[in-house]
Amino acid sequence: MLRCLIIDDEELARTLLKTYIDRLDYIEIVASLENPLKAINILKSEPIDVIFLDIQMPELKGTDLAKIIPSTTQIIFTTAYSEYALEGFELNALDYLLKPITFDRFLAAIQKIKKDPKINENEVEGKITVKSGYDLHKIKYSDILYIESDSEYVIFHTTYKKIMSHQTLKSLEETLPELFMRVHRSFIINKNYVTALKGKDLFLTDIRIPVSSSYYELVKNQLF
Repeated sequence: MLRCLIIDDEELARTLLKTYIDRLDYIEIVASLENPLKAINILKSEPIDVIFLDIQMPELKGTDLAKIIPSTTQIIFTTAYSEYALEGFELNALDYLLKPITFDRFLAAIQKIKKDPKINENEVEGKITVKSGYDLHKIKYSDILYIESDSEYVIFHTTYKKIMSHQTLKSLEETLPELFMRVHRSFIINKNYVTALKGKDLFLTDIRIPVSSSYYELVKNQLF
C-alpha cells in the first residue's frame, strides 16, 4: 500500500485529490494538511511514499518544503501556476499537475510512482508477446487498456493502437498478472485505468465496458 500526504492550503483542492485517491485501492492518505509545516514532523516519524504538494502556500512554499523532504519520498507538485514547472522539475519532482487537475492527468502521475506493493513491479514493467498474423508484438502491460474477445480472436486495445491475435480470453486470463481482471465473457480490463462504475458499466475514462452479472460483485468489491 502506498502511503501519501496531501499538502494544500485550499480545501477544495485537498478534497478533489482525496476523491481521486479514494478510487484507487493501493494508495492510502496518511494526512491531508492545510499547513505544510505540520508535514515536517510526520515525515520525520513515518514513512511516506509520495506527497501531493501545492507550491504557493502562505506558511511555506512547496518548493522550499521539497528541499528538506527525504529522498525516499517522491513528490508530485500541484499548482495553478505553470511558471513554477521548471523549478519543480529541478527539484526532481515525479510530476507536475496543473490545476484544475483531471482524473486522467492524476492517474498518469500515479503510474509513474516506482513503488506499488499492490501490483508487483514486474507486472507493471513486464511485457507480453502477442502473435498477430505473421507478426510478433511486444506490448507493455501498462500500455494495455483492455482486451476484447472477437469470435476466435482477441483484440488488445492499447494506449496507442489495436492488435488482433488468434487466441482466447480464457487462455489469457490464466496467464495475465493480477493487474488485469475479467469483468465479462468478452472483456478483460487493466485495473489501473478504471475510473468509475455506473450501473453495470465500467468506465476506463471515457471507454464503457459492460460488466456481467456474474462478475458484478467481484468488480464492485475489488475495484471500489
